[in-house]
This record gives sequence, structure tokens and C-alpha cells, in this order.
Amino acid sequence: MFKNKSIKFFLSFIIVIIIFAFDRFSKFYILNLVEAEKYIDIYFNSFLNFHLIWNTGIGFGLFSSSSNIYYHLITFFIVLINIIILVMILKLNNYKIFFLSMILGGSLGNLFDRIYYYAVPDFIDLHYNNFHWFIFNVADIFITLGVICLIFIEVFFIQKNK
Repeated sequence: MFKNKSIKFFLSFIIVIIIFAFDRFSKFYILNLVEAEKYIDIYFNSFLNFHLIWNTGIGFGLFSSSSNIYYHLITFFIVLINIIILVMILKLNNYKIFFLSMILGGSLGNLFDRIYYYAVPDFIDLHYNNFHWFIFNVADIFITLGVICLIFIEVFFIQKNK
């Protein structure tokens, strides 16, 4: 697909930077609102609120812990996974690099927060009546979309190759 490795790297880099910047901007905006108002609970409609929480776990608050050892261990594994994703991006030569770049951009956004704030600010609250989905952020959206696209492609290519 890509004849020139530098073009592939440049496109991947641009995707990662755009997603990282979009995530940082959204979190910066929310955190500035909280700083000014001391609390944030923005009601958009009957399905969407912005409500800030601090997540010390991984995606959707899984493995949250107050223990420093667990926190640092999870952060270490996230760094390793990011390195593996980067290696995969550099080795692959097809459209999967775009989805891996989406995952990497989102993951780097959350990793930045884990290191800088010692927690990840999540603020997007989707709900219906009293059922609330996990509160998440922009980085989580891109990580989830990238994973879903990779699964979708694998399922269809496995079916096609059979």
C-alpha cells in the first residue's frame, strides 16, 4: 500500500498528533471550566452530560486502585503496549496503521494525564434515564473506535480468506 516508508510514518504521526491535540484541548477546556466554576455538571440533553471524574484505572475505570504499586504497574504496561503499537505501525504496510495510529494517539493522551495529573480526567457522561454508561473522554473514543475497526477488519478478512 505504501511505497515510501517516510510517507507512512508521516501520515501515522499526523493522525497521532491530531488525536493527541484534540484530546488535550478537550481536557484543557473542561479542566479550565472546573477551575473557574469549582464544579462541573453541564447538561446537554437527556442523553449527554459533562461531569468530571478522575480515573486512576484503565479504560472505563477498570482496575482503579489507591495503591501506588498497582498504579505504576498499570502505567508501565500501558507504556509497553504503546511501544508495541508503535512497532506494529512501523512494520505494517497496510490500512491497519491508521487504526493503530488512532489507538496510539488516544493512548498517549491518557498516558500524558496519568503521568502529569496522576489520574485521567473523564467527563463525557452518556446516559438513558437512570442508566449511565461509564464516563469517558475523547482519547477513549479514539481508542475504542480504533479497536472496533481492527476487530471489524479481522472478522471480515478471516471470513474472506476462508
